[in-house]
Amino acid sequence: MSDVLSPEKQQVSEADLVAVMDQYASVPTQTPLHMSKKASVAAHSATAGVTMKEVALLGHLILRGDSDDQGLVDAVEKVLGLSLPTLPLTSSEKDDKAMCWLSPDEWLILVPGEQAYAVEVALRDNLVGHFSIINQSSGQTVIELSGPQAVNILKKSTVLDVHPKAFPVGKTAGSVLAKSSAVFRRADEQRWQIIVRRSFADYIWRWLSDAGKEYGLAIEK
Repeated sequence: MSDVLSPEKQQVSEADLVAVMDQYASVPTQTPLHMSKKASVAAHSATAGVTMKEVALLGHLILRGDSDDQGLVDAVEKVLGLSLPTLPLTSSEKDDKAMCWLSPDEWLILVPGEQAYAVEVALRDNLVGHFSIINQSSGQTVIELSGPQAVNILKKSTVLDVHPKAFPVGKTAGSVLAKSSAVFRRADEQRWQIIVRRSFADYIWRWLSDAGKEYGLAIEK
């Protein structure tokens, strides 16, 4: 019997060689801040200086590869419709998807949770060479602060320089938040997204809830 595979058997996709799981398929889910939001006492107000909410159950994919590889750049744009952010501390966004630069060879992809599996499979089918994709959807969540006072909460909570001149729209950076760590992304003029680990999400939510009291914090559930 020949050990040589037929052409049909040789055409195996990357997704067939890797254990890729749809984390949101037919599985009851609760957000990392499910109980924290229940315990929150602030209510939504149109006059609030800052509004806080969890952008829940997104797909979080970590992509690693060579930014000088044009094949990688082209595959990302083909699958996501986003340009690969190759400049340090930048991000790209289109519709309901975003991509954040984390290091010279590492990016965080944020997509609606129900699309994460399909996006991962599509990336694996289109990427070649050395790359890595890790689905961290169940291990992270996004806390969003919006409103004219959002930046003041951050000034109380992180050592990052969040002044508009130092942190323009589209910038992303990792730093400490209180006694934890987070990735900060300025989505627009008055909207900030904070990507946090699941295990620290409740602590950070409570910290920001307290830090925002003086600014008329409203919590959107």
